[in-house]
Amino acid sequence: MISRLPKWVELGAFILALIAGCVNAIGLLGFEQQAVSHLSGTATSMGTELFSLSYQKALFLTGILLSFLAGSSIAGFLLHGSTLKLGRHYDTALSIESVLLAFSSLLLSAGSVYGLLLASAACGLQNALATTYSGAIVRTTHVTGLFTDLGIMLGAFFRGQELDYRKAKLFLFIILGFILGGTAGAFLYQELDFKALYVPSVLCLIIAITYRVYASRHRESD
Repeated sequence: MISRLPKWVELGAFILALIAGCVNAIGLLGFEQQAVSHLSGTATSMGTELFSLSYQKALFLTGILLSFLAGSSIAGFLLHGSTLKLGRHYDTALSIESVLLAFSSLLLSAGSVYGLLLASAACGLQNALATTYSGAIVRTTHVTGLFTDLGIMLGAFFRGQELDYRKAKLFLFIILGFILGGTAGAFLYQELDFKALYVPSVLCLIIAITYRVYASRHRESD
């Protein structure tokens, strides 16, 4: 059950969702208006571009999809097992995400759309950090599934089933983080243009360092 997850999960999920919402907002407000933190709309757009015989655009969207897949594959290589556990390479994965976002900022600031591929890879990597633990699935780069799960939980609650308050709270934290991240991303893009991506990049690095210190101290106390 999700109640067995450590207490820092809510805060960590909120910050990661904030980062994803920020990155996605910057992608949407940029010159390509391209979402990078989730793929449903991108896959649909690719289909419509193929119908319109816009093969160059379809190829670019294919790159977005494959970049997200590549980022997820990096996390799959680094992280072993399906449970949330200290000592695994979460800090390494977050450091790589930080580097991807930094280089994405550099490319986009130089006018290269390929920066969006790196941003998509960063989001894919982060999304794969989601942990499956006792049937509880957490995602931080999109909220469609969270709204679905909340709807199912509420329907079951109105039917008389006990509500899992911690699970509901976690989902609400992620949704709020993603929305606030979008707000922050819009503000940062207005002020800094694509250099705004340095902010989530630095946040990823801070989380990675914090996690490393926390994990080290926890192992020492054991």
